[in-house]
Amino acid sequence: MKSENLKTKSVPELKALLSELRRKQFKLRLIKASGEMKETHEIRETRRNVARVETILAEKEKVSS
Repeated sequence: MKSENLKTKSVPELKALLSELRRKQFKLRLIKASGEMKETHEIRETRRNVARVETILAEKEKVSS
């Protein structure tokens, strides 16, 4: 997920994406806890994508106020 692509999205789209990413992050943690996880890099990628979206949301809210 590139930050350039995220900057073109609106605030409601970013909030929806953030919600989806957090759900994915939760599911991945459950899979890891059960010992079934094979691709552990997905947890790191998802965590970083959440941070990207939160950063861009904060930037957009700062500009709008």
